[in-house]
Amino acid sequence: MSSDITLFVNPTAGRGRGARAARPAADALREAGHRVRTVLGLDAADALRRAREAVDAGTGALVAVGGDGLVSLALQAVAGTPTPLGVVAVGTGNDFARTLGLPVRAPAAAARLTAALLKGDGPRTVDLGRVTTPTGPRWYGTVLASGFDSRVNDRGNRMRLPAGRFKYDLAILAELAAFKAVPYRLVLDGGRTVETPATLVAVGNGTSYGGGMRICADARPDDGLLDVTVVGDVDRATLLKVFPRVYRGTHLDHPAVTTHRVRSVTLDAPATTGYADGEPLGPLPLTVECVPGALRVLAPPASPS
Repeated sequence: MSSDITLFVNPTAGRGRGARAARPAADALREAGHRVRTVLGLDAADALRRAREAVDAGTGALVAVGGDGLVSLALQAVAGTPTPLGVVAVGTGNDFARTLGLPVRAPAAAARLTAALLKGDGPRTVDLGRVTTPTGPRWYGTVLASGFDSRVNDRGNRMRLPAGRFKYDLAILAELAAFKAVPYRLVLDGGRTVETPATLVAVGNGTSYGGGMRICADARPDDGLLDVTVVGDVDRATLLKVFPRVYRGTHLDHPAVTTHRVRSVTLDAPATTGYADGEPLGPLPLTVECVPGALRVLAPPASPS
């Protein structure tokens, strides 16, 4: 494996933490004997092009320094290739890192772990979700969201003010005011069809989204399956009561919540956008499949289940 390492950096992640994290991450990798080059990019498309060029040129690892949005871009470059992905998680949510047991907002520690794994046990192999979209396939590592949570994202993305997380708090309040379940049609593993009104449907390769909301709490990124969480037709009072339980994963026991474990699922619902790893995919319908072993990632071994 080449000792050349590519740092893939989002300087604006976590309100500037990405830029500040690049130096200690690079220093830790150089101290471990690696040659380090940095890729930034003028925008997302340019950054992805540069990351793919680094992978095609045989970089020893692509190390994403940023949040889940940058990890999502990195996945498009490394999925299905031998190039391992390292993650220095310094964004707002960092759910991909949380799922894999990686350090969060500790760039030097994350880079030292990356270097140690490159020298020692090497990368771990995990699954990815692959979504069929009108513009081609899209890989994701954590959760595909649709329904109430994606509507909050839609509204928050349209709001210019206020900045930061408070914008999404206001978006939640606004969506609650207009809240109602929508009719979903789910096709599980290309066969069984489930038609049900639902508040939201999430498809997890990993456990969480939104900075630790364990919407698919039992999902494992290495079992060859996707976990589908369906929150049914509930009133506002029930939603407000159940939703905080998502942080502990105990919402799965609620009678309004059903789960499925599948290799693939097609989601369809009117006027509903899908988001994966926090990034917009486009309107439903969308088909999602689990691709076993699609990613080599520099992360510690999985804990026994």
